[in-house]
Amino acid sequence: MTTAHMWFDPRCPWAWITSRWLLEVEKVRPLEIKFHVMSLSVLNEGRTDISESYRAANANGWGPVRICIAAEQKHGSEVLRPLYTALGTRRHLGKQAFGPELYEAALTEAGLPVELAAAAEDPGYDDALRKSHDEGMKPVGLDVGTPTIHVPGANGQLIAFFGPVVTPAPKGEDAGRLWDGCLLVAGTPGFYEIKRTRDAEPIFD
Repeated sequence: MTTAHMWFDPRCPWAWITSRWLLEVEKVRPLEIKFHVMSLSVLNEGRTDISESYRAANANGWGPVRICIAAEQKHGSEVLRPLYTALGTRRHLGKQAFGPELYEAALTEAGLPVELAAAAEDPGYDDALRKSHDEGMKPVGLDVGTPTIHVPGANGQLIAFFGPVVTPAPKGEDAGRLWDGCLLVAGTPGFYEIKRTRDAEPIFD
């Protein structure tokens, strides 16, 4: 059994799709996924080359990641999987706005105290958030975002990469083959990038 680690921000639709793909990979490969928190608001702090709408999204993006960090601190990292699922289902499939109503419903579904919703406005969680963010981003660099995945390679050395950005999430053995390919290219010394322009919006099927 291999343990892979994924860093997510609940607000990112592409990370959401990647996370659903990873859960499919668990079904067809000897793999366990552990989830961790990064923050697009932290990543984009101080940037002046972004639109006003994205700047507003960054300002509003602190709430859900603070809640995730608070839940992890108080109840252990294993709660991030059900909490991320509950947050993402409401945000990306239900198209609900982040806010107290969504937070409390997601916390309840994840079996967590609704009082954790108050963490959304508490900057006291930001040091821990930044630490988690840095752990996820340092091996891949700051010119990428989320999803970020870390997995041990065959020789024991860390394989870390951004992506894959894919839509919709592959299912079954298709999910497994994509995982195999990601490990192959990301585990190749000196390999950095494959990319093409996205011509589709996120598909959440």
